[in-house]
Amino acid sequence: MNSLCARIGRPLAVALASVLVWPALASALTLDEALRLAQNNAPSLTAESAKLQAATQAAIPAGELPDPKLVLGLQNFPVGGPNRGTLYGDFMTMQMVGIQQQVPSRDKRKARVELAEASVERAAAEGRIERLNVRQATAQAWIRAYAVERKNALFKDFYQQNRLLQDTVRAQLAGGRGQPSDAVIPRQEAAELAGREDELTQQRAQARAALKRWIGPAASEAPSGQLPNWSLDTQGLSHNLHQHPVLQAFVPRTREAEARVREAKAQKTSDWNWEVDYQHRGREYGDMVSLQLTFDLPVFPGRRQNPGIAAKQAELDQLEAEREATTREHTQALDDDLADYQRLDRAVQRSQDSLVPLAEEKVALSLAGYRAGKGDLMSVVSARRELVQARFKQIDALEQRALTGAQLYFAYGEPANE
Repeated sequence: MNSLCARIGRPLAVALASVLVWPALASALTLDEALRLAQNNAPSLTAESAKLQAATQAAIPAGELPDPKLVLGLQNFPVGGPNRGTLYGDFMTMQMVGIQQQVPSRDKRKARVELAEASVERAAAEGRIERLNVRQATAQAWIRAYAVERKNALFKDFYQQNRLLQDTVRAQLAGGRGQPSDAVIPRQEAAELAGREDELTQQRAQARAALKRWIGPAASEAPSGQLPNWSLDTQGLSHNLHQHPVLQAFVPRTREAEARVREAKAQKTSDWNWEVDYQHRGREYGDMVSLQLTFDLPVFPGRRQNPGIAAKQAELDQLEAEREATTREHTQALDDDLADYQRLDRAVQRSQDSLVPLAEEKVALSLAGYRAGKGDLMSVVSARRELVQARFKQIDALEQRALTGAQLYFAYGEPANE
């Protein structure tokens, strides 16, 4: 009996160790490598980079004057009288060429420059948000793929134990102990294990597909290394709450909204135009030069400019309320995730310290009782099912702790230069 228990206990210990540390493979994919690939290959990050470039280029002409206009014309062309239809018969007929320039007010140009600069900052902030999302999603996809591989690795040991159980049942039946139906039970257990392995095969394909979204073909490589176990400082994370990219993005968004308010107010200031024309007449009359200035007259602000100012101010007020609401939402989410992480940390510790060892002990005792004729085979099978479930739950707890840790680490704990 002790020999058999030892034969079962050693594979259990080896398999349990493999849950926590997965040996490096020739074509293995570590978490750091997955994050690097995502940083270089994620299409959404490429899109954000292009958006920032577009905003940067669009900001260059923001404060410039509009392009000048070329003015061509024919003035006072006679259509009646003795000189009708002639260009040079009447002294008032003039062929004109000129340049016209529109000059928006200084306040408008300044507001447009501020708006363009805020748009660049907003594009950069949105890029940081997307980087966070990509790194979080990549890490979580890698963690799920890793956990599936760890579960799948347990089946080699499960099948080995099943074969040992079949040998034990045959020995019992040969010794005249047990029931003839006992010979079927190990084969039923093997079929159940095969069914669970099929489910894991499906989960593996789904996990690889999710990871492929972020890193491309490299997702076909086996995850390598260990599940991350980040050291998370509760007070430090809470202190970094306002550094979350989503909350930081409100800074350029607010600047942008304030610039729109100033731009609306600038509509009360007059734009002006200047125009210089050269006018050619008949040879005997002489040519002329004209200069004219035109000014906007915003004389009805109550029905025109003031409503626009009020609308932009309301948008600014709305943004401030959204910022407060988002801050409260993230505060709640942070507190919830921290509580969940602490619960999962205790669950992992409990699984390692008691649940799995007790399940292993129960299997050994049930098997010893069956061999001694003091227990039935169904008790052994039931204990073995509990052990399989305990080991799967242990991996589940490790996986969920790592997933929650990734949520917290990348949002609040990752150094800015990483």
